[in-house]
Amino acid sequence: MLHIRNLEENDFEFLLDMMYEAIYIPKNKPPKEELLNSPHIKKYHEGWGRKGDRALIAFHDNQPVGAAWYRLFKENQKGYGYVDDHTPELGIAVIDAERGKGIGTLLMKKLFEQALKDGYTSLSLSVDPNNMKAVQLYKKLGFKQCGSSGTSWTMVYNIK
Repeated sequence: MLHIRNLEENDFEFLLDMMYEAIYIPKNKPPKEELLNSPHIKKYHEGWGRKGDRALIAFHDNQPVGAAWYRLFKENQKGYGYVDDHTPELGIAVIDAERGKGIGTLLMKKLFEQALKDGYTSLSLSVDPNNMKAVQLYKKLGFKQCGSSGTSWTMVYNIK
């Protein structure tokens, strides 16, 4: 049975695992510790729990299988999917064995509901256009491309 709930303190290491999985590097991906602690990536998790941080964890038969999260950035330390100071940037990942079962879609929809409750009207993300499954999911959910950063697209979803 699938269950989704807010991140709890003991889920943080799994959230880091999912943050690592969410980074699309098809070849020669650096090890988790190295990649997550690189200067351009650690801003996504360092000091987690500040205002504008939210994460949901999906469980199947009491085992964590995926996560969706967002973090609010400011222009002076923006993420790859930065749009403005009022639009949190989201990330999502589902473990390999559970992909293609609708868990990512459900996580995203629950995250949209939570963002609205938290007072946000839009969410953004950064995606490599070569990551076709992710791009298809985002487009299906209603994300629109609004720019680019390096080799990635910036996409935005208007909640209301």
